Amino acid sequence: MISQSASEPRTDSNRPHPISISVFFPCYNEEGNVARTVEKARAILDQLDADYELIIVNDGSSDDTARIAEKIAAENPAVKVVHHPANLGYGEALQSGFKAASKNLVFYTDGDGQFDFAEMPPLLDLMQEYDIVSCYRLNRRDSTLRKFNGWCWTKLVCLLFGLKIRDIDCAFKLYKREVFDGMQLTSTGALIDAEVLARAARKGYTITQKGVHHLPRTAGRQTGANLRVIIRAFRELFNLHKKIRNEK
Repeated sequence: MISQSASEPRTDSNRPHPISISVFFPCYNEEGNVARTVEKARAILDQLDADYELIIVNDGSSDDTARIAEKIAAENPAVKVVHHPANLGYGEALQSGFKAASKNLVFYTDGDGQFDFAEMPPLLDLMQEYDIVSCYRLNRRDSTLRKFNGWCWTKLVCLLFGLKIRDIDCAFKLYKREVFDGMQLTSTGALIDAEVLARAARKGYTITQKGVHHLPRTAGRQTGANLRVIIRAFRELFNLHKKIRNEK
């Protein structure tokens, strides 16, 4: 391999392309988490010298999330905020993030700070070979019941759609932006991750997996275990399975 000498001028043809990435955070009542979550991401993306944008998706929060998000955006031009007038659901929040993303790569993680953004950069090298990195939680910091429900849900989704995913709903995923070109998403609730992966796999996009650490929640409260959310997810699951099965 021939290396470039220190005195040799660097041309545009051999200068590494900057990482082009949109990062978004779906948030619902995360006033105690959103600022530190965004700041950690901003600091790491600056270290990478990335061409990036940070998007806060405020899903109709009733606390101070909206005001804090707008303050963050006013102080940093790389940050923008998408507001939902009411709480529309997790699926709608992710759909808004995917639509707002404009860079070559799209990454999302929840605004609750239960993942370490420092574990995102190692995923970037995987995008040279794959189209999607779907992470799974190591030492998941949830109740035994919640972990069992998550395991059952993942197994059911994989069975219906022919996927081999360890943790379907892990909120730490990286995509090539092109995955969403022409993809018509319909899920408004917890099924959204399964729908994206099922539709992407059907279109021939490649998926790999990597473990990431799951951290205890330090502020706010979880909403995913709400019975109404669970019932809607199952209803959407079987409707989606029927719809995708009938698509040509």
